[in-house]
Amino acid sequence: MGHLPLHEKTAIVTGAGRGIGEMIALSLATAGADIVVNDIDKNSAEKVAGQIGRLGRKALVHTADIADKEQVEQMFADLQNEVKTIDVLVNNAGITRDNLFLNMTEKEWDQVMDINLKGLFFCTQQAARIMKAQNSGKIVNLTSVSAQVGNVGQANYTASKAGVIGLTRTLAKELARYNITVNAVAPGFILTPMTRTIPEEIQGMILATIPMGRPGQPEDVAKVVKFLSTDESAYVTGQVISCNGGMYLA
Repeated sequence: MGHLPLHEKTAIVTGAGRGIGEMIALSLATAGADIVVNDIDKNSAEKVAGQIGRLGRKALVHTADIADKEQVEQMFADLQNEVKTIDVLVNNAGITRDNLFLNMTEKEWDQVMDINLKGLFFCTQQAARIMKAQNSGKIVNLTSVSAQVGNVGQANYTASKAGVIGLTRTLAKELARYNITVNAVAPGFILTPMTRTIPEEIQGMILATIPMGRPGQPEDVAKVVKFLSTDESAYVTGQVISCNGGMYLA
C-alpha cells in the first residue's frame, strides 16, 4: 500500500457529511489517508465514515460546531490522543444565507461569517500548531467563484469567501518556514444538495456562462483538493486554483 500518496497520513475534512466535503473525504481515503469526518450532522458524518471504512481506511467522526472555539479546541485535543499526526486539513464547511444586501439582517451576516471565516480560523490555528510541531502539513481552503466575481444576493457569502482567499495568501507566507503549504480551491457551479435548490430557470442562466457547458461534479473539486493534499503539489503554496469549467478566468 506504500505507493498510495497519502498512505499512513491523517486528513481532517470539515463539513464532510455531504456534497463536496463528502467527495473530498472519500477521495483522500482512496489516496490512502485515514479521515477525520467533521460535520454537525452526526448521521451524515457516520454514513460517510462507513463508506471510508469500506475503502479499508480508518474514519473518526467529530461533530464539533466549527464556529464554537471551545468545541474546536476539544476536537483537536481529542484528536491528539486518537491519531499520530495531522497531515492535511481541508476547510470545506460552509453555509449560505442569501438575501439582497439592503434587506440582509445582522444575523444572516454573522451566521455566514462565523462558519465560513471564523470557523476556518479556529480550525486552521489548531491544526497549524500541530503541523508546526511535526514540521509538515497541507492546508486546503474552499473558497468560491462568487468571491472572485461577486454575486447578487450573496454579500455575506462573497465577503466570507474573499476573506478565505486573503487568509490563504497570508498563511502561506507565515507557515512556509514550517514546511506547511496553504492553498485554496475556488469551485464554480457544482451540483450539490446546496445548489440543487436553485430554480431551473436560474440554473439555465448559470450554465450559459460556463464555456464547458456543464455544471461541475463534486468529484471535479475533490480531485483538485487531492492534488493540493499530496506531495504532487510540494512547491505550490498561496494559490487559488479555480475549478469552474471556464466560468471565470483570472
